[in-house]
Amino acid sequence: MRAYYDSSSITYKDKNLEKYFDENIKIKTWLKVEAALANAQAEVGMIPKEAASIINQKANIKYLDLNEMEDIKKEIGHGFLPFVKVFSKACGNFAGKFVHYGATTQNIQQTSQLYILKNITIEFKKKLGLILSNLSNLAENNKDTVMPGRTHAKHAIPITFGFKVGVWIYELMEAIEILEDAEDRIYQVMMGGAIGAFNSMPVNGKKIQHLVAKQLGMKEMLIPSRNINVHKLEYIYAISQIANVLHKIAEEIYYGGLEEMGELFEPFKKGTMGSSTMPHKINPKLAKGIISNASKLYSLLEPGFYSNVRVFEGDSSQYLLFDGLLDEVLDLMNEVLIRSVPLTEGLVVDKQKMYSNALIDSGLMNLEYIMMDLAKKVGKDKAHSMMYQIAMKVKFEDKNLFDLLRQEPQLKDESDNYILELIKVENYTGISEEIALESAERAKKKSKELLLLQSDL
Repeated sequence: MRAYYDSSSITYKDKNLEKYFDENIKIKTWLKVEAALANAQAEVGMIPKEAASIINQKANIKYLDLNEMEDIKKEIGHGFLPFVKVFSKACGNFAGKFVHYGATTQNIQQTSQLYILKNITIEFKKKLGLILSNLSNLAENNKDTVMPGRTHAKHAIPITFGFKVGVWIYELMEAIEILEDAEDRIYQVMMGGAIGAFNSMPVNGKKIQHLVAKQLGMKEMLIPSRNINVHKLEYIYAISQIANVLHKIAEEIYYGGLEEMGELFEPFKKGTMGSSTMPHKINPKLAKGIISNASKLYSLLEPGFYSNVRVFEGDSSQYLLFDGLLDEVLDLMNEVLIRSVPLTEGLVVDKQKMYSNALIDSGLMNLEYIMMDLAKKVGKDKAHSMMYQIAMKVKFEDKNLFDLLRQEPQLKDESDNYILELIKVENYTGISEEIALESAERAKKKSKELLLLQSDL
């Protein structure tokens, strides 16, 4: 088991993503890459155009004898050569001679794997588009929903929930941008032959690689060495960064639903049960799956770094590990995303509870506000000391904040209403509402852009 699966894995399964986890997807993309290679070689005159045409016609999994592939694999102990033999046979005596011409296993397998990554990441981005749309709605609808801002797990100063969502939006869009900035470096065709120096096609090798990349909508490696894996590590990092932001959102929701807080709740479907022994339990189901799968995802960078330092020009121990790591990355990210969409779409926000929580400390969250007002008269440091003394009396002597402020000489000329307005938490949320609305608009715009993307598979 590579990812954490539960009932949500079934409930929110997405057919557009599931096809990438089909056991035959690799074979299908091997065929696509082999066909692209044949086309490129035919264009530069390395193989007959008639052969390339037949190879393209037969580049369909329906023409392959998969049982024979398995039998050959058992006999010769090679993971890819059986495919080459069966595909060559399917292409016939003439065209079969030009299948996999001048290429090595890793040229096809790595290019294919990165082509899959490119396309599944488009589906990931569309999920992210939905999440951004959901967050946009949350920010807009809660632009003025007052709640406690918390630092070090304690009340700090008032904010709005729309502001908090705006922070989520900003960080998620930054993480998406990290991925997008890296994509040209990640999705690269490697057609350099056995070592990467185009030994088997020195005259037209670079041109062939360029033509293959153009057909697949990918970039090409400047030096197509089999020992270069930095772009794979960059993909794992970029995906982990996005998962990390979604993990952070899930953590906030997970703890926001504590009975002691009661501010945020996952969508609940009547009949859903949380425990086999405690009938009253309503557990967070989506957030826990995001937290567990994202947490495991972060751990995959470390073995990637260890694998990347394998010496010489190529080593199958390196390829096998990276193949497994990237497969696992996709599986884990899929599980994170299929939960994050419904979590952000159906999130229940208890606005009244947020407001009542902001009043728990009897207005102390507004002491900075009052301090800044007094600082105009006495200076900031003195105002800070004055408010600190008042805070200690409220916290440890059970004094009333309004009464203490009313007794403060610097406020003696102010009206009761003036002081009451200073204490109201809704009067000290800064530009939370403005930030919420700006963030909502940015998320909406990016969401539309991502939802228009189309994959090639």
